[in-house]
Amino acid sequence: MQNNVLILDFGSQYTQLIARRVRELNIYCEIHPFNKVPDLNNFKAVILSGSPSSVRAENPPHIDLAEIRGKKPLLGVCYGAQYLAHFNEGKVAPSNIREYGRANLSFVKSEETFFENIEVGSQVWMSHSDTIKKLPANGVCLASTHDVENAAYKIEGEATYAIQFHPEVYHSTDGKQLLENFLVKIADVAQEWTPNSFVETTVAELKEKIGEEKVILGLSGGVDSTVAAVLLHKAIGKNLYCIFVNNGLLRKNEFSGVLEQYKGMGLNVKGVDASDRFLGELAGESDPERKRKIIGKVFVDVFDDESKLVEGAKWLAQGTIYPDVIESVSATGGPSATIKSHHNVGGLPDYMKLKVVEPLRALFKDEVRRVGASMGIDKELLGRHPFPGPGLAIRILGDITAEKVSILQEVDAIFIKGLRDAGLYDKVWQAGAILLPVNSVGVMGDERTYEKCVALRAVESTDGMTADWVNLPYEFLQKTSNAIINKVKGVNRVVYDISSKPPATIEWE
Repeated sequence: MQNNVLILDFGSQYTQLIARRVRELNIYCEIHPFNKVPDLNNFKAVILSGSPSSVRAENPPHIDLAEIRGKKPLLGVCYGAQYLAHFNEGKVAPSNIREYGRANLSFVKSEETFFENIEVGSQVWMSHSDTIKKLPANGVCLASTHDVENAAYKIEGEATYAIQFHPEVYHSTDGKQLLENFLVKIADVAQEWTPNSFVETTVAELKEKIGEEKVILGLSGGVDSTVAAVLLHKAIGKNLYCIFVNNGLLRKNEFSGVLEQYKGMGLNVKGVDASDRFLGELAGESDPERKRKIIGKVFVDVFDDESKLVEGAKWLAQGTIYPDVIESVSATGGPSATIKSHHNVGGLPDYMKLKVVEPLRALFKDEVRRVGASMGIDKELLGRHPFPGPGLAIRILGDITAEKVSILQEVDAIFIKGLRDAGLYDKVWQAGAILLPVNSVGVMGDERTYEKCVALRAVESTDGMTADWVNLPYEFLQKTSNAIINKVKGVNRVVYDISSKPPATIEWE
């Protein structure tokens, strides 16, 4: 039995946060839909996530726990806790008030290993409209808050625990401690998931899978593809053929600068300038999903052309990471709605005779950076802000032209350099500029102008799943706005985006 943890997703917005908290304990975990339970032999403990659904609904998300309860340590979180009560002789009823936000534990059964090193007064985060009125058969209350009597409980005779609050969010101050108590002290899961162990295991797996065959990897200049390249280089050396494509939608001078940086790392890399090809295919297209799909198709076509030049190439490597491939579920138990397409997920067309290898498929973004650091990759490369695969195409609202790309590149360069010069770059998770499809009236030198408006965007985040806008200093914004308007011909207005995710997304398209 491996030291892995299974998280069964019932559609909660917090499910990925559970996984990240577990991995912070150096424990590997996977998220799977509640209605597609994988081989349980690969997991040592199971966590049931929260859900926007109610167990009292006519058709609530339902799972057969016969092969889990009493056989593996089990933790129910929020909906998971209500589920264990409702379907096992307990009672769940609507809360008198909607229990959402911060609360404090008013009672803790501290002699229980589950609450070791967690005291009365510890802050927890509630997010539910139902409450557990009666515990399930053999249930024993372990903790309460002022408004929630059964905030935590266990089921006697088995390693089954349940909590009404969310330990995965930072507002639950001892959430990580609680997960450690359950997984390490109760479930006896070994803390072996480290960057070094990932590198060692992944390099060995890549060697075995690929052997002496050749791999083509598309480098983007971003963290993911860079770390993927170094991992593959460790495994197969000269049989890795890196291709860095200029799609005409990169940042200013990025193609030449990053290409030289890669060559300095000892990677076998070829630069391909396909700007005209991409911009030609995008001409006249304004729909964001269509733009993404066009870019994805041309990207694959370019690789197909290049792969034919590498004799005997069998594999295409991609920098796909875990949030891109998690199969989420909606409140009804069906697949979640697509918010936007990911250009590097979904395989290759039949005509492209390459197998896919994705060495980072199991990692969250912050884990990719830690793995890169463990392999000695330059801090500046690892610290680069995420940049969308479709590039500036999804930061130009409306149709794409070479002129618009040039304008946005200049604006973006001023903004990013300004952040670096002001010591703000590393305090921001992602930043960029958006060219809006509107012209506005301005005055320059006593003359009327009618030029473009750009929006600046800077967010704080951990993994991109949620994000808050950054409160950049007014003086910085003033200086940046003046520099953009004075130096970039065609722009006469600058605005700053103060929307968080949710409800907005980080990118505008």
